[in-house]
Amino acid sequence: MSKRDYYDVLGISKSASESEIKKAYRKLALKYHPDKNPDDKEAEAKFKEAAEAYEVLGNKDKKARYDQFGHAGMGGAAGGGFGGGGMDMEDIFSQFGDIFGGAFGGGGGRRGGGRRTTKGSNMRIRVKLNLRDIANGTTKKIKVNKLVNAPGSTYTTCRTCNGTGRVTRVTNTFLGQMQTASTCPTCGGDGKVIEKRAPGSDQNGQVRKEEIIEIDIPAGVEEGMQLTVRGKGNEGPKGGIPGDLLVVVEEVKNEDLEREGRNLHYDLFLNFADLALGTETEIPTIEGKAKIKIAAGTNAGKILRLKDKGLPSINEYGRGDLMVHINAWTPKSLNNEERELLEKLRNSENFKPNPTGKEKSFFGRVKEYFN
Repeated sequence: MSKRDYYDVLGISKSASESEIKKAYRKLALKYHPDKNPDDKEAEAKFKEAAEAYEVLGNKDKKARYDQFGHAGMGGAAGGGFGGGGMDMEDIFSQFGDIFGGAFGGGGGRRGGGRRTTKGSNMRIRVKLNLRDIANGTTKKIKVNKLVNAPGSTYTTCRTCNGTGRVTRVTNTFLGQMQTASTCPTCGGDGKVIEKRAPGSDQNGQVRKEEIIEIDIPAGVEEGMQLTVRGKGNEGPKGGIPGDLLVVVEEVKNEDLEREGRNLHYDLFLNFADLALGTETEIPTIEGKAKIKIAAGTNAGKILRLKDKGLPSINEYGRGDLMVHINAWTPKSLNNEERELLEKLRNSENFKPNPTGKEKSFFGRVKEYFN
């Protein structure tokens, strides 16, 4: 089943402001909140869907990527743990709990009077991919140095806030009693305090640890695209849920082939004799070498299109093409014998330029390429 457009989920236009996006999400979140709809699976699904949409549209970078690539830009169609899907209730309350204000017992990461859960920070890495990786998709093993909760560190529920992460104060005013909620000063909003810290750990009882993470890269990714591996970032302090691993794609430049979206371009240089007489030659492709025939009388500037020899797209079906640009190779120096041969041909009637209209101009070739 395909995902609904995030703008449709929140009921807003693409030009909606930050405050309008937040307001639309809060309205849906309050409507479908689990405390208001106990044991209602449909309401829970809509609550999660709204949170997923807000996670993307409420973040400038993610929103820009979504506007450009759609769900595929979030990695949602790629599988393998990427993308905006798969949020659970702890994710939602830990990230967006404050948006509910005091409507549900102070929010702030609590669920129905439960304990607050702190989410670990995200980690960002760059992964280098060549054209073959991009064409076929690949799996990369990446070594990361992440924060983990050290064995031996123990935590206890904060007595000041009873694990909610927030404290409520009631003050008397001439209008009556006013209730305000704020972050707990004792635990800093975590809901827990460290009871025993393992040797060598930081103030949260955490240490750095190397981990090998296997990442599935879908075919068709592009330079600068960011994929999200959920739960593979730094572990949440004080027993919280882990953050995410953000994987930024870095495309390694190919020596022979130049990428333009799904299409690839290759400059083929041939001498005058090969262009005039025709020849067979090899060119590089993603899969290896391929033989192509050059017809006799081919002019420099001609573009040969090799269908489906380009790259797949993460947003579309099929593959692009490989465009072979024919160039004439002109020697920079000639020996006496070569010079004599060319002098004999210079004034030959057959060697005088005489376009018949069949030879396309530069603009004609460009038009043909884009059609």
